[in-house]
Amino acid sequence: MSVEQLPLFSLTTESSLSAAIGGFHQHMIRKGFTDNTISAFLNDLRIFTRYWDDDPSLSQIGTNKLQDFMTYLRHDRGVPCNPKSYARRMTTLKVFFGWLAEEGIIPSDPAAPLIHQRASTPLPQILYEGQVERLLQTTVELMHAEKPDARPHLLVTLLLQTGIKKGECMAIQLNDIDTSEPKAPVLYIRYSNPKMKHKERKLRLSADFVPILRQYLAEYQPQERLFECTARNLEYVLDNVARLAGLENISFEILRWTCAVRDYKVKMPSDKLRQKLGLSRITWQEASEKLKKLASPPL
Repeated sequence: MSVEQLPLFSLTTESSLSAAIGGFHQHMIRKGFTDNTISAFLNDLRIFTRYWDDDPSLSQIGTNKLQDFMTYLRHDRGVPCNPKSYARRMTTLKVFFGWLAEEGIIPSDPAAPLIHQRASTPLPQILYEGQVERLLQTTVELMHAEKPDARPHLLVTLLLQTGIKKGECMAIQLNDIDTSEPKAPVLYIRYSNPKMKHKERKLRLSADFVPILRQYLAEYQPQERLFECTARNLEYVLDNVARLAGLENISFEILRWTCAVRDYKVKMPSDKLRQKLGLSRITWQEASEKLKKLASPPL
């Protein structure tokens, strides 16, 4: 079924499902959803439209019909639906009908009562406080060694304070770091892709980051980007400091989650932490559940 492209203001509760999907498609583009997310959501909604014998109006789609559709996916469609796909398709329905309700196109959200059983994924690995102390002690020693090297300490400190992703770290330009207020330096995370503009943010750095940065700049003399090397080079740096600190493994992802758990434990407001990590509200649902488990006391 083709997706109709109708202006949002023309949608009502009597609009067809395909027309509403067209409006939702435009909404996702305006909001900067990634191409992969848009493709996945539209594919799920195409499966949903094929479930119906005709093109129903939104008023015909209630909670019971959505529950029947989810049962159909799991037991009657004839095509295997693994837990991850099942969970994503329920997310699609929740986001789609949640948007319709928020816009006032339908009076209430029929997907809200659906029970979201997420596919179970392993908890991410993090460093505990003792391990963080050993790691930082090691990088400080490297910075003050006979042949000083500030890069490991700069990298580890940056990741522990900001929780940025590897790609974001590699993209940092020198003018993305503002040290005009040495006691309150900041890092700007920027994206050249217009569709990723919603992930741009301003992150606080500690005052002790400034002297580390100065030493690093004097040693490496980068011209444009903070790290003028490959991502693999920085992975080697992390591997080396892990070995020197007697730690089994360190990666960008481990340090990102370690930063998030530390912020969670000091009760950083949920939405502020979500924005700091550059996560959408949808992705945050699963991430916040993992953070809660990682930060909770042992049983």
